[in-house]
Amino acid sequence: MNRIVIFLFLSICTSVFSQNKVADLKIQGNKKLRSSFVKKISNLKPGVVLDTAVIEEDIKLLKRLPSIAHAYYQVFPAETPNEYNVFYNIEENFTIIPSANIYTTNDDEFAYRLGLYEFNFLGQNITFGGFYQKDIYSSYAVNFRAPYLFNRSFGLALNYQDLTTQEPIFFDGRMADYKYNNESFEVLGLFQLNFSNRFEFGVNYFIEDYKYKFGATSPDVPQSLRVHKLLYKLIYEYNNLNYDYQYVEGFRSILNFQYVTTRDNSLPEFLIGWNDFLYYKRFGKKGNWANRLRLGMATNNKTPFAPFSVDNNVNLRGVGNTIDRGTAAIVLNSEYRHTLFEKKWFSLQGNAFVDAGTWRNPGGDFANFADSQNIRVYPGLGLRFIHKKIFNAIFRIDYGIGITPDATQGLVFGIGQYF
Repeated sequence: MNRIVIFLFLSICTSVFSQNKVADLKIQGNKKLRSSFVKKISNLKPGVVLDTAVIEEDIKLLKRLPSIAHAYYQVFPAETPNEYNVFYNIEENFTIIPSANIYTTNDDEFAYRLGLYEFNFLGQNITFGGFYQKDIYSSYAVNFRAPYLFNRSFGLALNYQDLTTQEPIFFDGRMADYKYNNESFEVLGLFQLNFSNRFEFGVNYFIEDYKYKFGATSPDVPQSLRVHKLLYKLIYEYNNLNYDYQYVEGFRSILNFQYVTTRDNSLPEFLIGWNDFLYYKRFGKKGNWANRLRLGMATNNKTPFAPFSVDNNVNLRGVGNTIDRGTAAIVLNSEYRHTLFEKKWFSLQGNAFVDAGTWRNPGGDFANFADSQNIRVYPGLGLRFIHKKIFNAIFRIDYGIGITPDATQGLVFGIGQYF
């Protein structure tokens, strides 16, 4: 009996002190992406215990990066007993990507946005670029985003935007059109707590300029307004998505909370927050069901400049360019994507979708969500032309048809999936 106890004790000790270790982590297949960057953001390090759970988490993270189309790993024995070399094999994306969004309705509205972004700047998975937009007026922006600038957990984002549009303003059952300009400077700190949870926090200084163009007027609604504002922003994201080229599976939640201050009583300070819940499900080898639910709420000021808009390119495909505003919103986008044709580098998807939403009127109550004039439903069909080795190289065409009263219909073109 004593011999059995001693044998078990020695076996346990041997197992503890002879655990398999990582001799080295090697990166293969990468050309532009730096090996030092991959090692910086990987949890697997030389000298640690060989753990496949850690490796698989690293691979899942790598497949989320814009610079990587696909990643997998291999393990080989090293020269030293109980030590192994781990190889991370990288299939890179082409990452200098133009962006384009074009949208129109049967009211002959036409607008577009063209951009150019590098998603692997300096081989460090930094996004740098900008866009030009023509929506009656010209607009532009420059963006810099380095989520792993300092290490796996800390990064930085800088954004500048000069956006000018013609915006409808709604009051007393009437409407007026204003030329709206928003010039902003934003600085965000980026923090990734762990594999699934990340935060962004920072400040945005911006100037809003409203100039009356045509439509209804009221003594209570200024025809010219220029306001300096500060916006404090907090974003929390839970991400448990798993990517396999164009297919996505899993759950993601993004909370965006903002506090906006101003010294002008015409546009009082307010709070605004919204949460996007995204759920993706694979069906067989070619099917993918995608869903986005947005719940949003802001301080319920009775103002024609309410923050939530009903817009073609944001929430309801086919509805038009900013046709209504509210202080709270419920929007559901659901679509089924099916691969119709696929080769090594190219895939063609078809999709059927339903976009639906409702809004709370400025100064109204939650009963507004049930008002028929606030409910809009837009089913439709679309196509996706996908290059599997170029990041976000998805050219989409959707046609939405409104089935609620006074609805429109129209095409929405863009780069990337709608959500």
